[in-house]
Amino acid sequence: MAELAEVPVFVAFGEGAPADAASVLVKTPGLRVVETPRAAAVLLVVGTIPEALIPPLHRLHDQLPHPRASVLWHSRNELPGATRVEEIATIGAFLRVIHRDLLAGNLKTEPDILPDAPPNEWRGIGPHGQGGKGMMGGTPYGRTMAMTAADLRDGLELDAYTADFGPFLPMLPPGLVLTLTLQGDMIQKVAVAHPPFETQEKRGWVLLNLLGLPALAERMLRATNIGNATLKRLIRLSGARAAIPEGLGRTHDGSDVRTRFDLLIGTSEPIFNLHVQQTGLDDLLIGLEWHEAMLVLNSFDNASLRAICANTSNPEPGAMAGGMDHGVHAGHMS
Repeated sequence: MAELAEVPVFVAFGEGAPADAASVLVKTPGLRVVETPRAAAVLLVVGTIPEALIPPLHRLHDQLPHPRASVLWHSRNELPGATRVEEIATIGAFLRVIHRDLLAGNLKTEPDILPDAPPNEWRGIGPHGQGGKGMMGGTPYGRTMAMTAADLRDGLELDAYTADFGPFLPMLPPGLVLTLTLQGDMIQKVAVAHPPFETQEKRGWVLLNLLGLPALAERMLRATNIGNATLKRLIRLSGARAAIPEGLGRTHDGSDVRTRFDLLIGTSEPIFNLHVQQTGLDDLLIGLEWHEAMLVLNSFDNASLRAICANTSNPEPGAMAGGMDHGVHAGHMS
């Protein structure tokens, strides 16, 4: 019976991934794209992951539970034990065979790529042998402690936590790695550790997912064209537009997430030229809560978002949290 179940797949998009890859996968019978590697049996790498992001890819791979397998689709990468597929028409059958063989024991599960070691050595370090130094210094049990800082809204001293997010988080554009300082779910600081990959993908379906409308998001991916009148009517009736705060993510041209949402889902025609030459992510994201920030990021077309990232500062040397296991959310790495 298990062999008849859908194949749980976590997708890591790279450079050169087909713009319609997400649409192809959602239309493929027998596959279920999951939002965390912990729920996947197969890691599907679509496109080529650049060398700088190979360590996050390895961490992502090792988060899949056993038995597991990895597949490379339109990719020049190498992963130990991974198999390759190029033809779109065969991707579904190919993944189902791999999943069946995994469950039957005919295909060996893939071992970890990285050593089973803590991100920061802590045993025997410090006065108590647990990595801590002084009141709040060091890396107790391998993890740095969050320090207090004034909240942007009312000045209340709260724990501020800095970590890297990306490049494979489903709610972030593929390739984008942000170094964020968070207090709770509010963004205090932002820097771009890696820009999003170049792509022609339209992310209106991601906005629908973020707004709690996964059925409409899937329907948009399945639609043969964005001008589908029934789809546009259903989106209007859903009230999705009204759920987006007015003025959220406003740029110099006056556009905000609402107007860009209308463009992405095809319910309005372009009536402005997006002006982002002097806009950075720090202008758009600081002070927003996590969910609001995700709406802003996914409301831009790829070229505009890459330009905004180019206007945003890089992390200061030593400030990136990617060297620590808790600091890089790979798929969380995601």
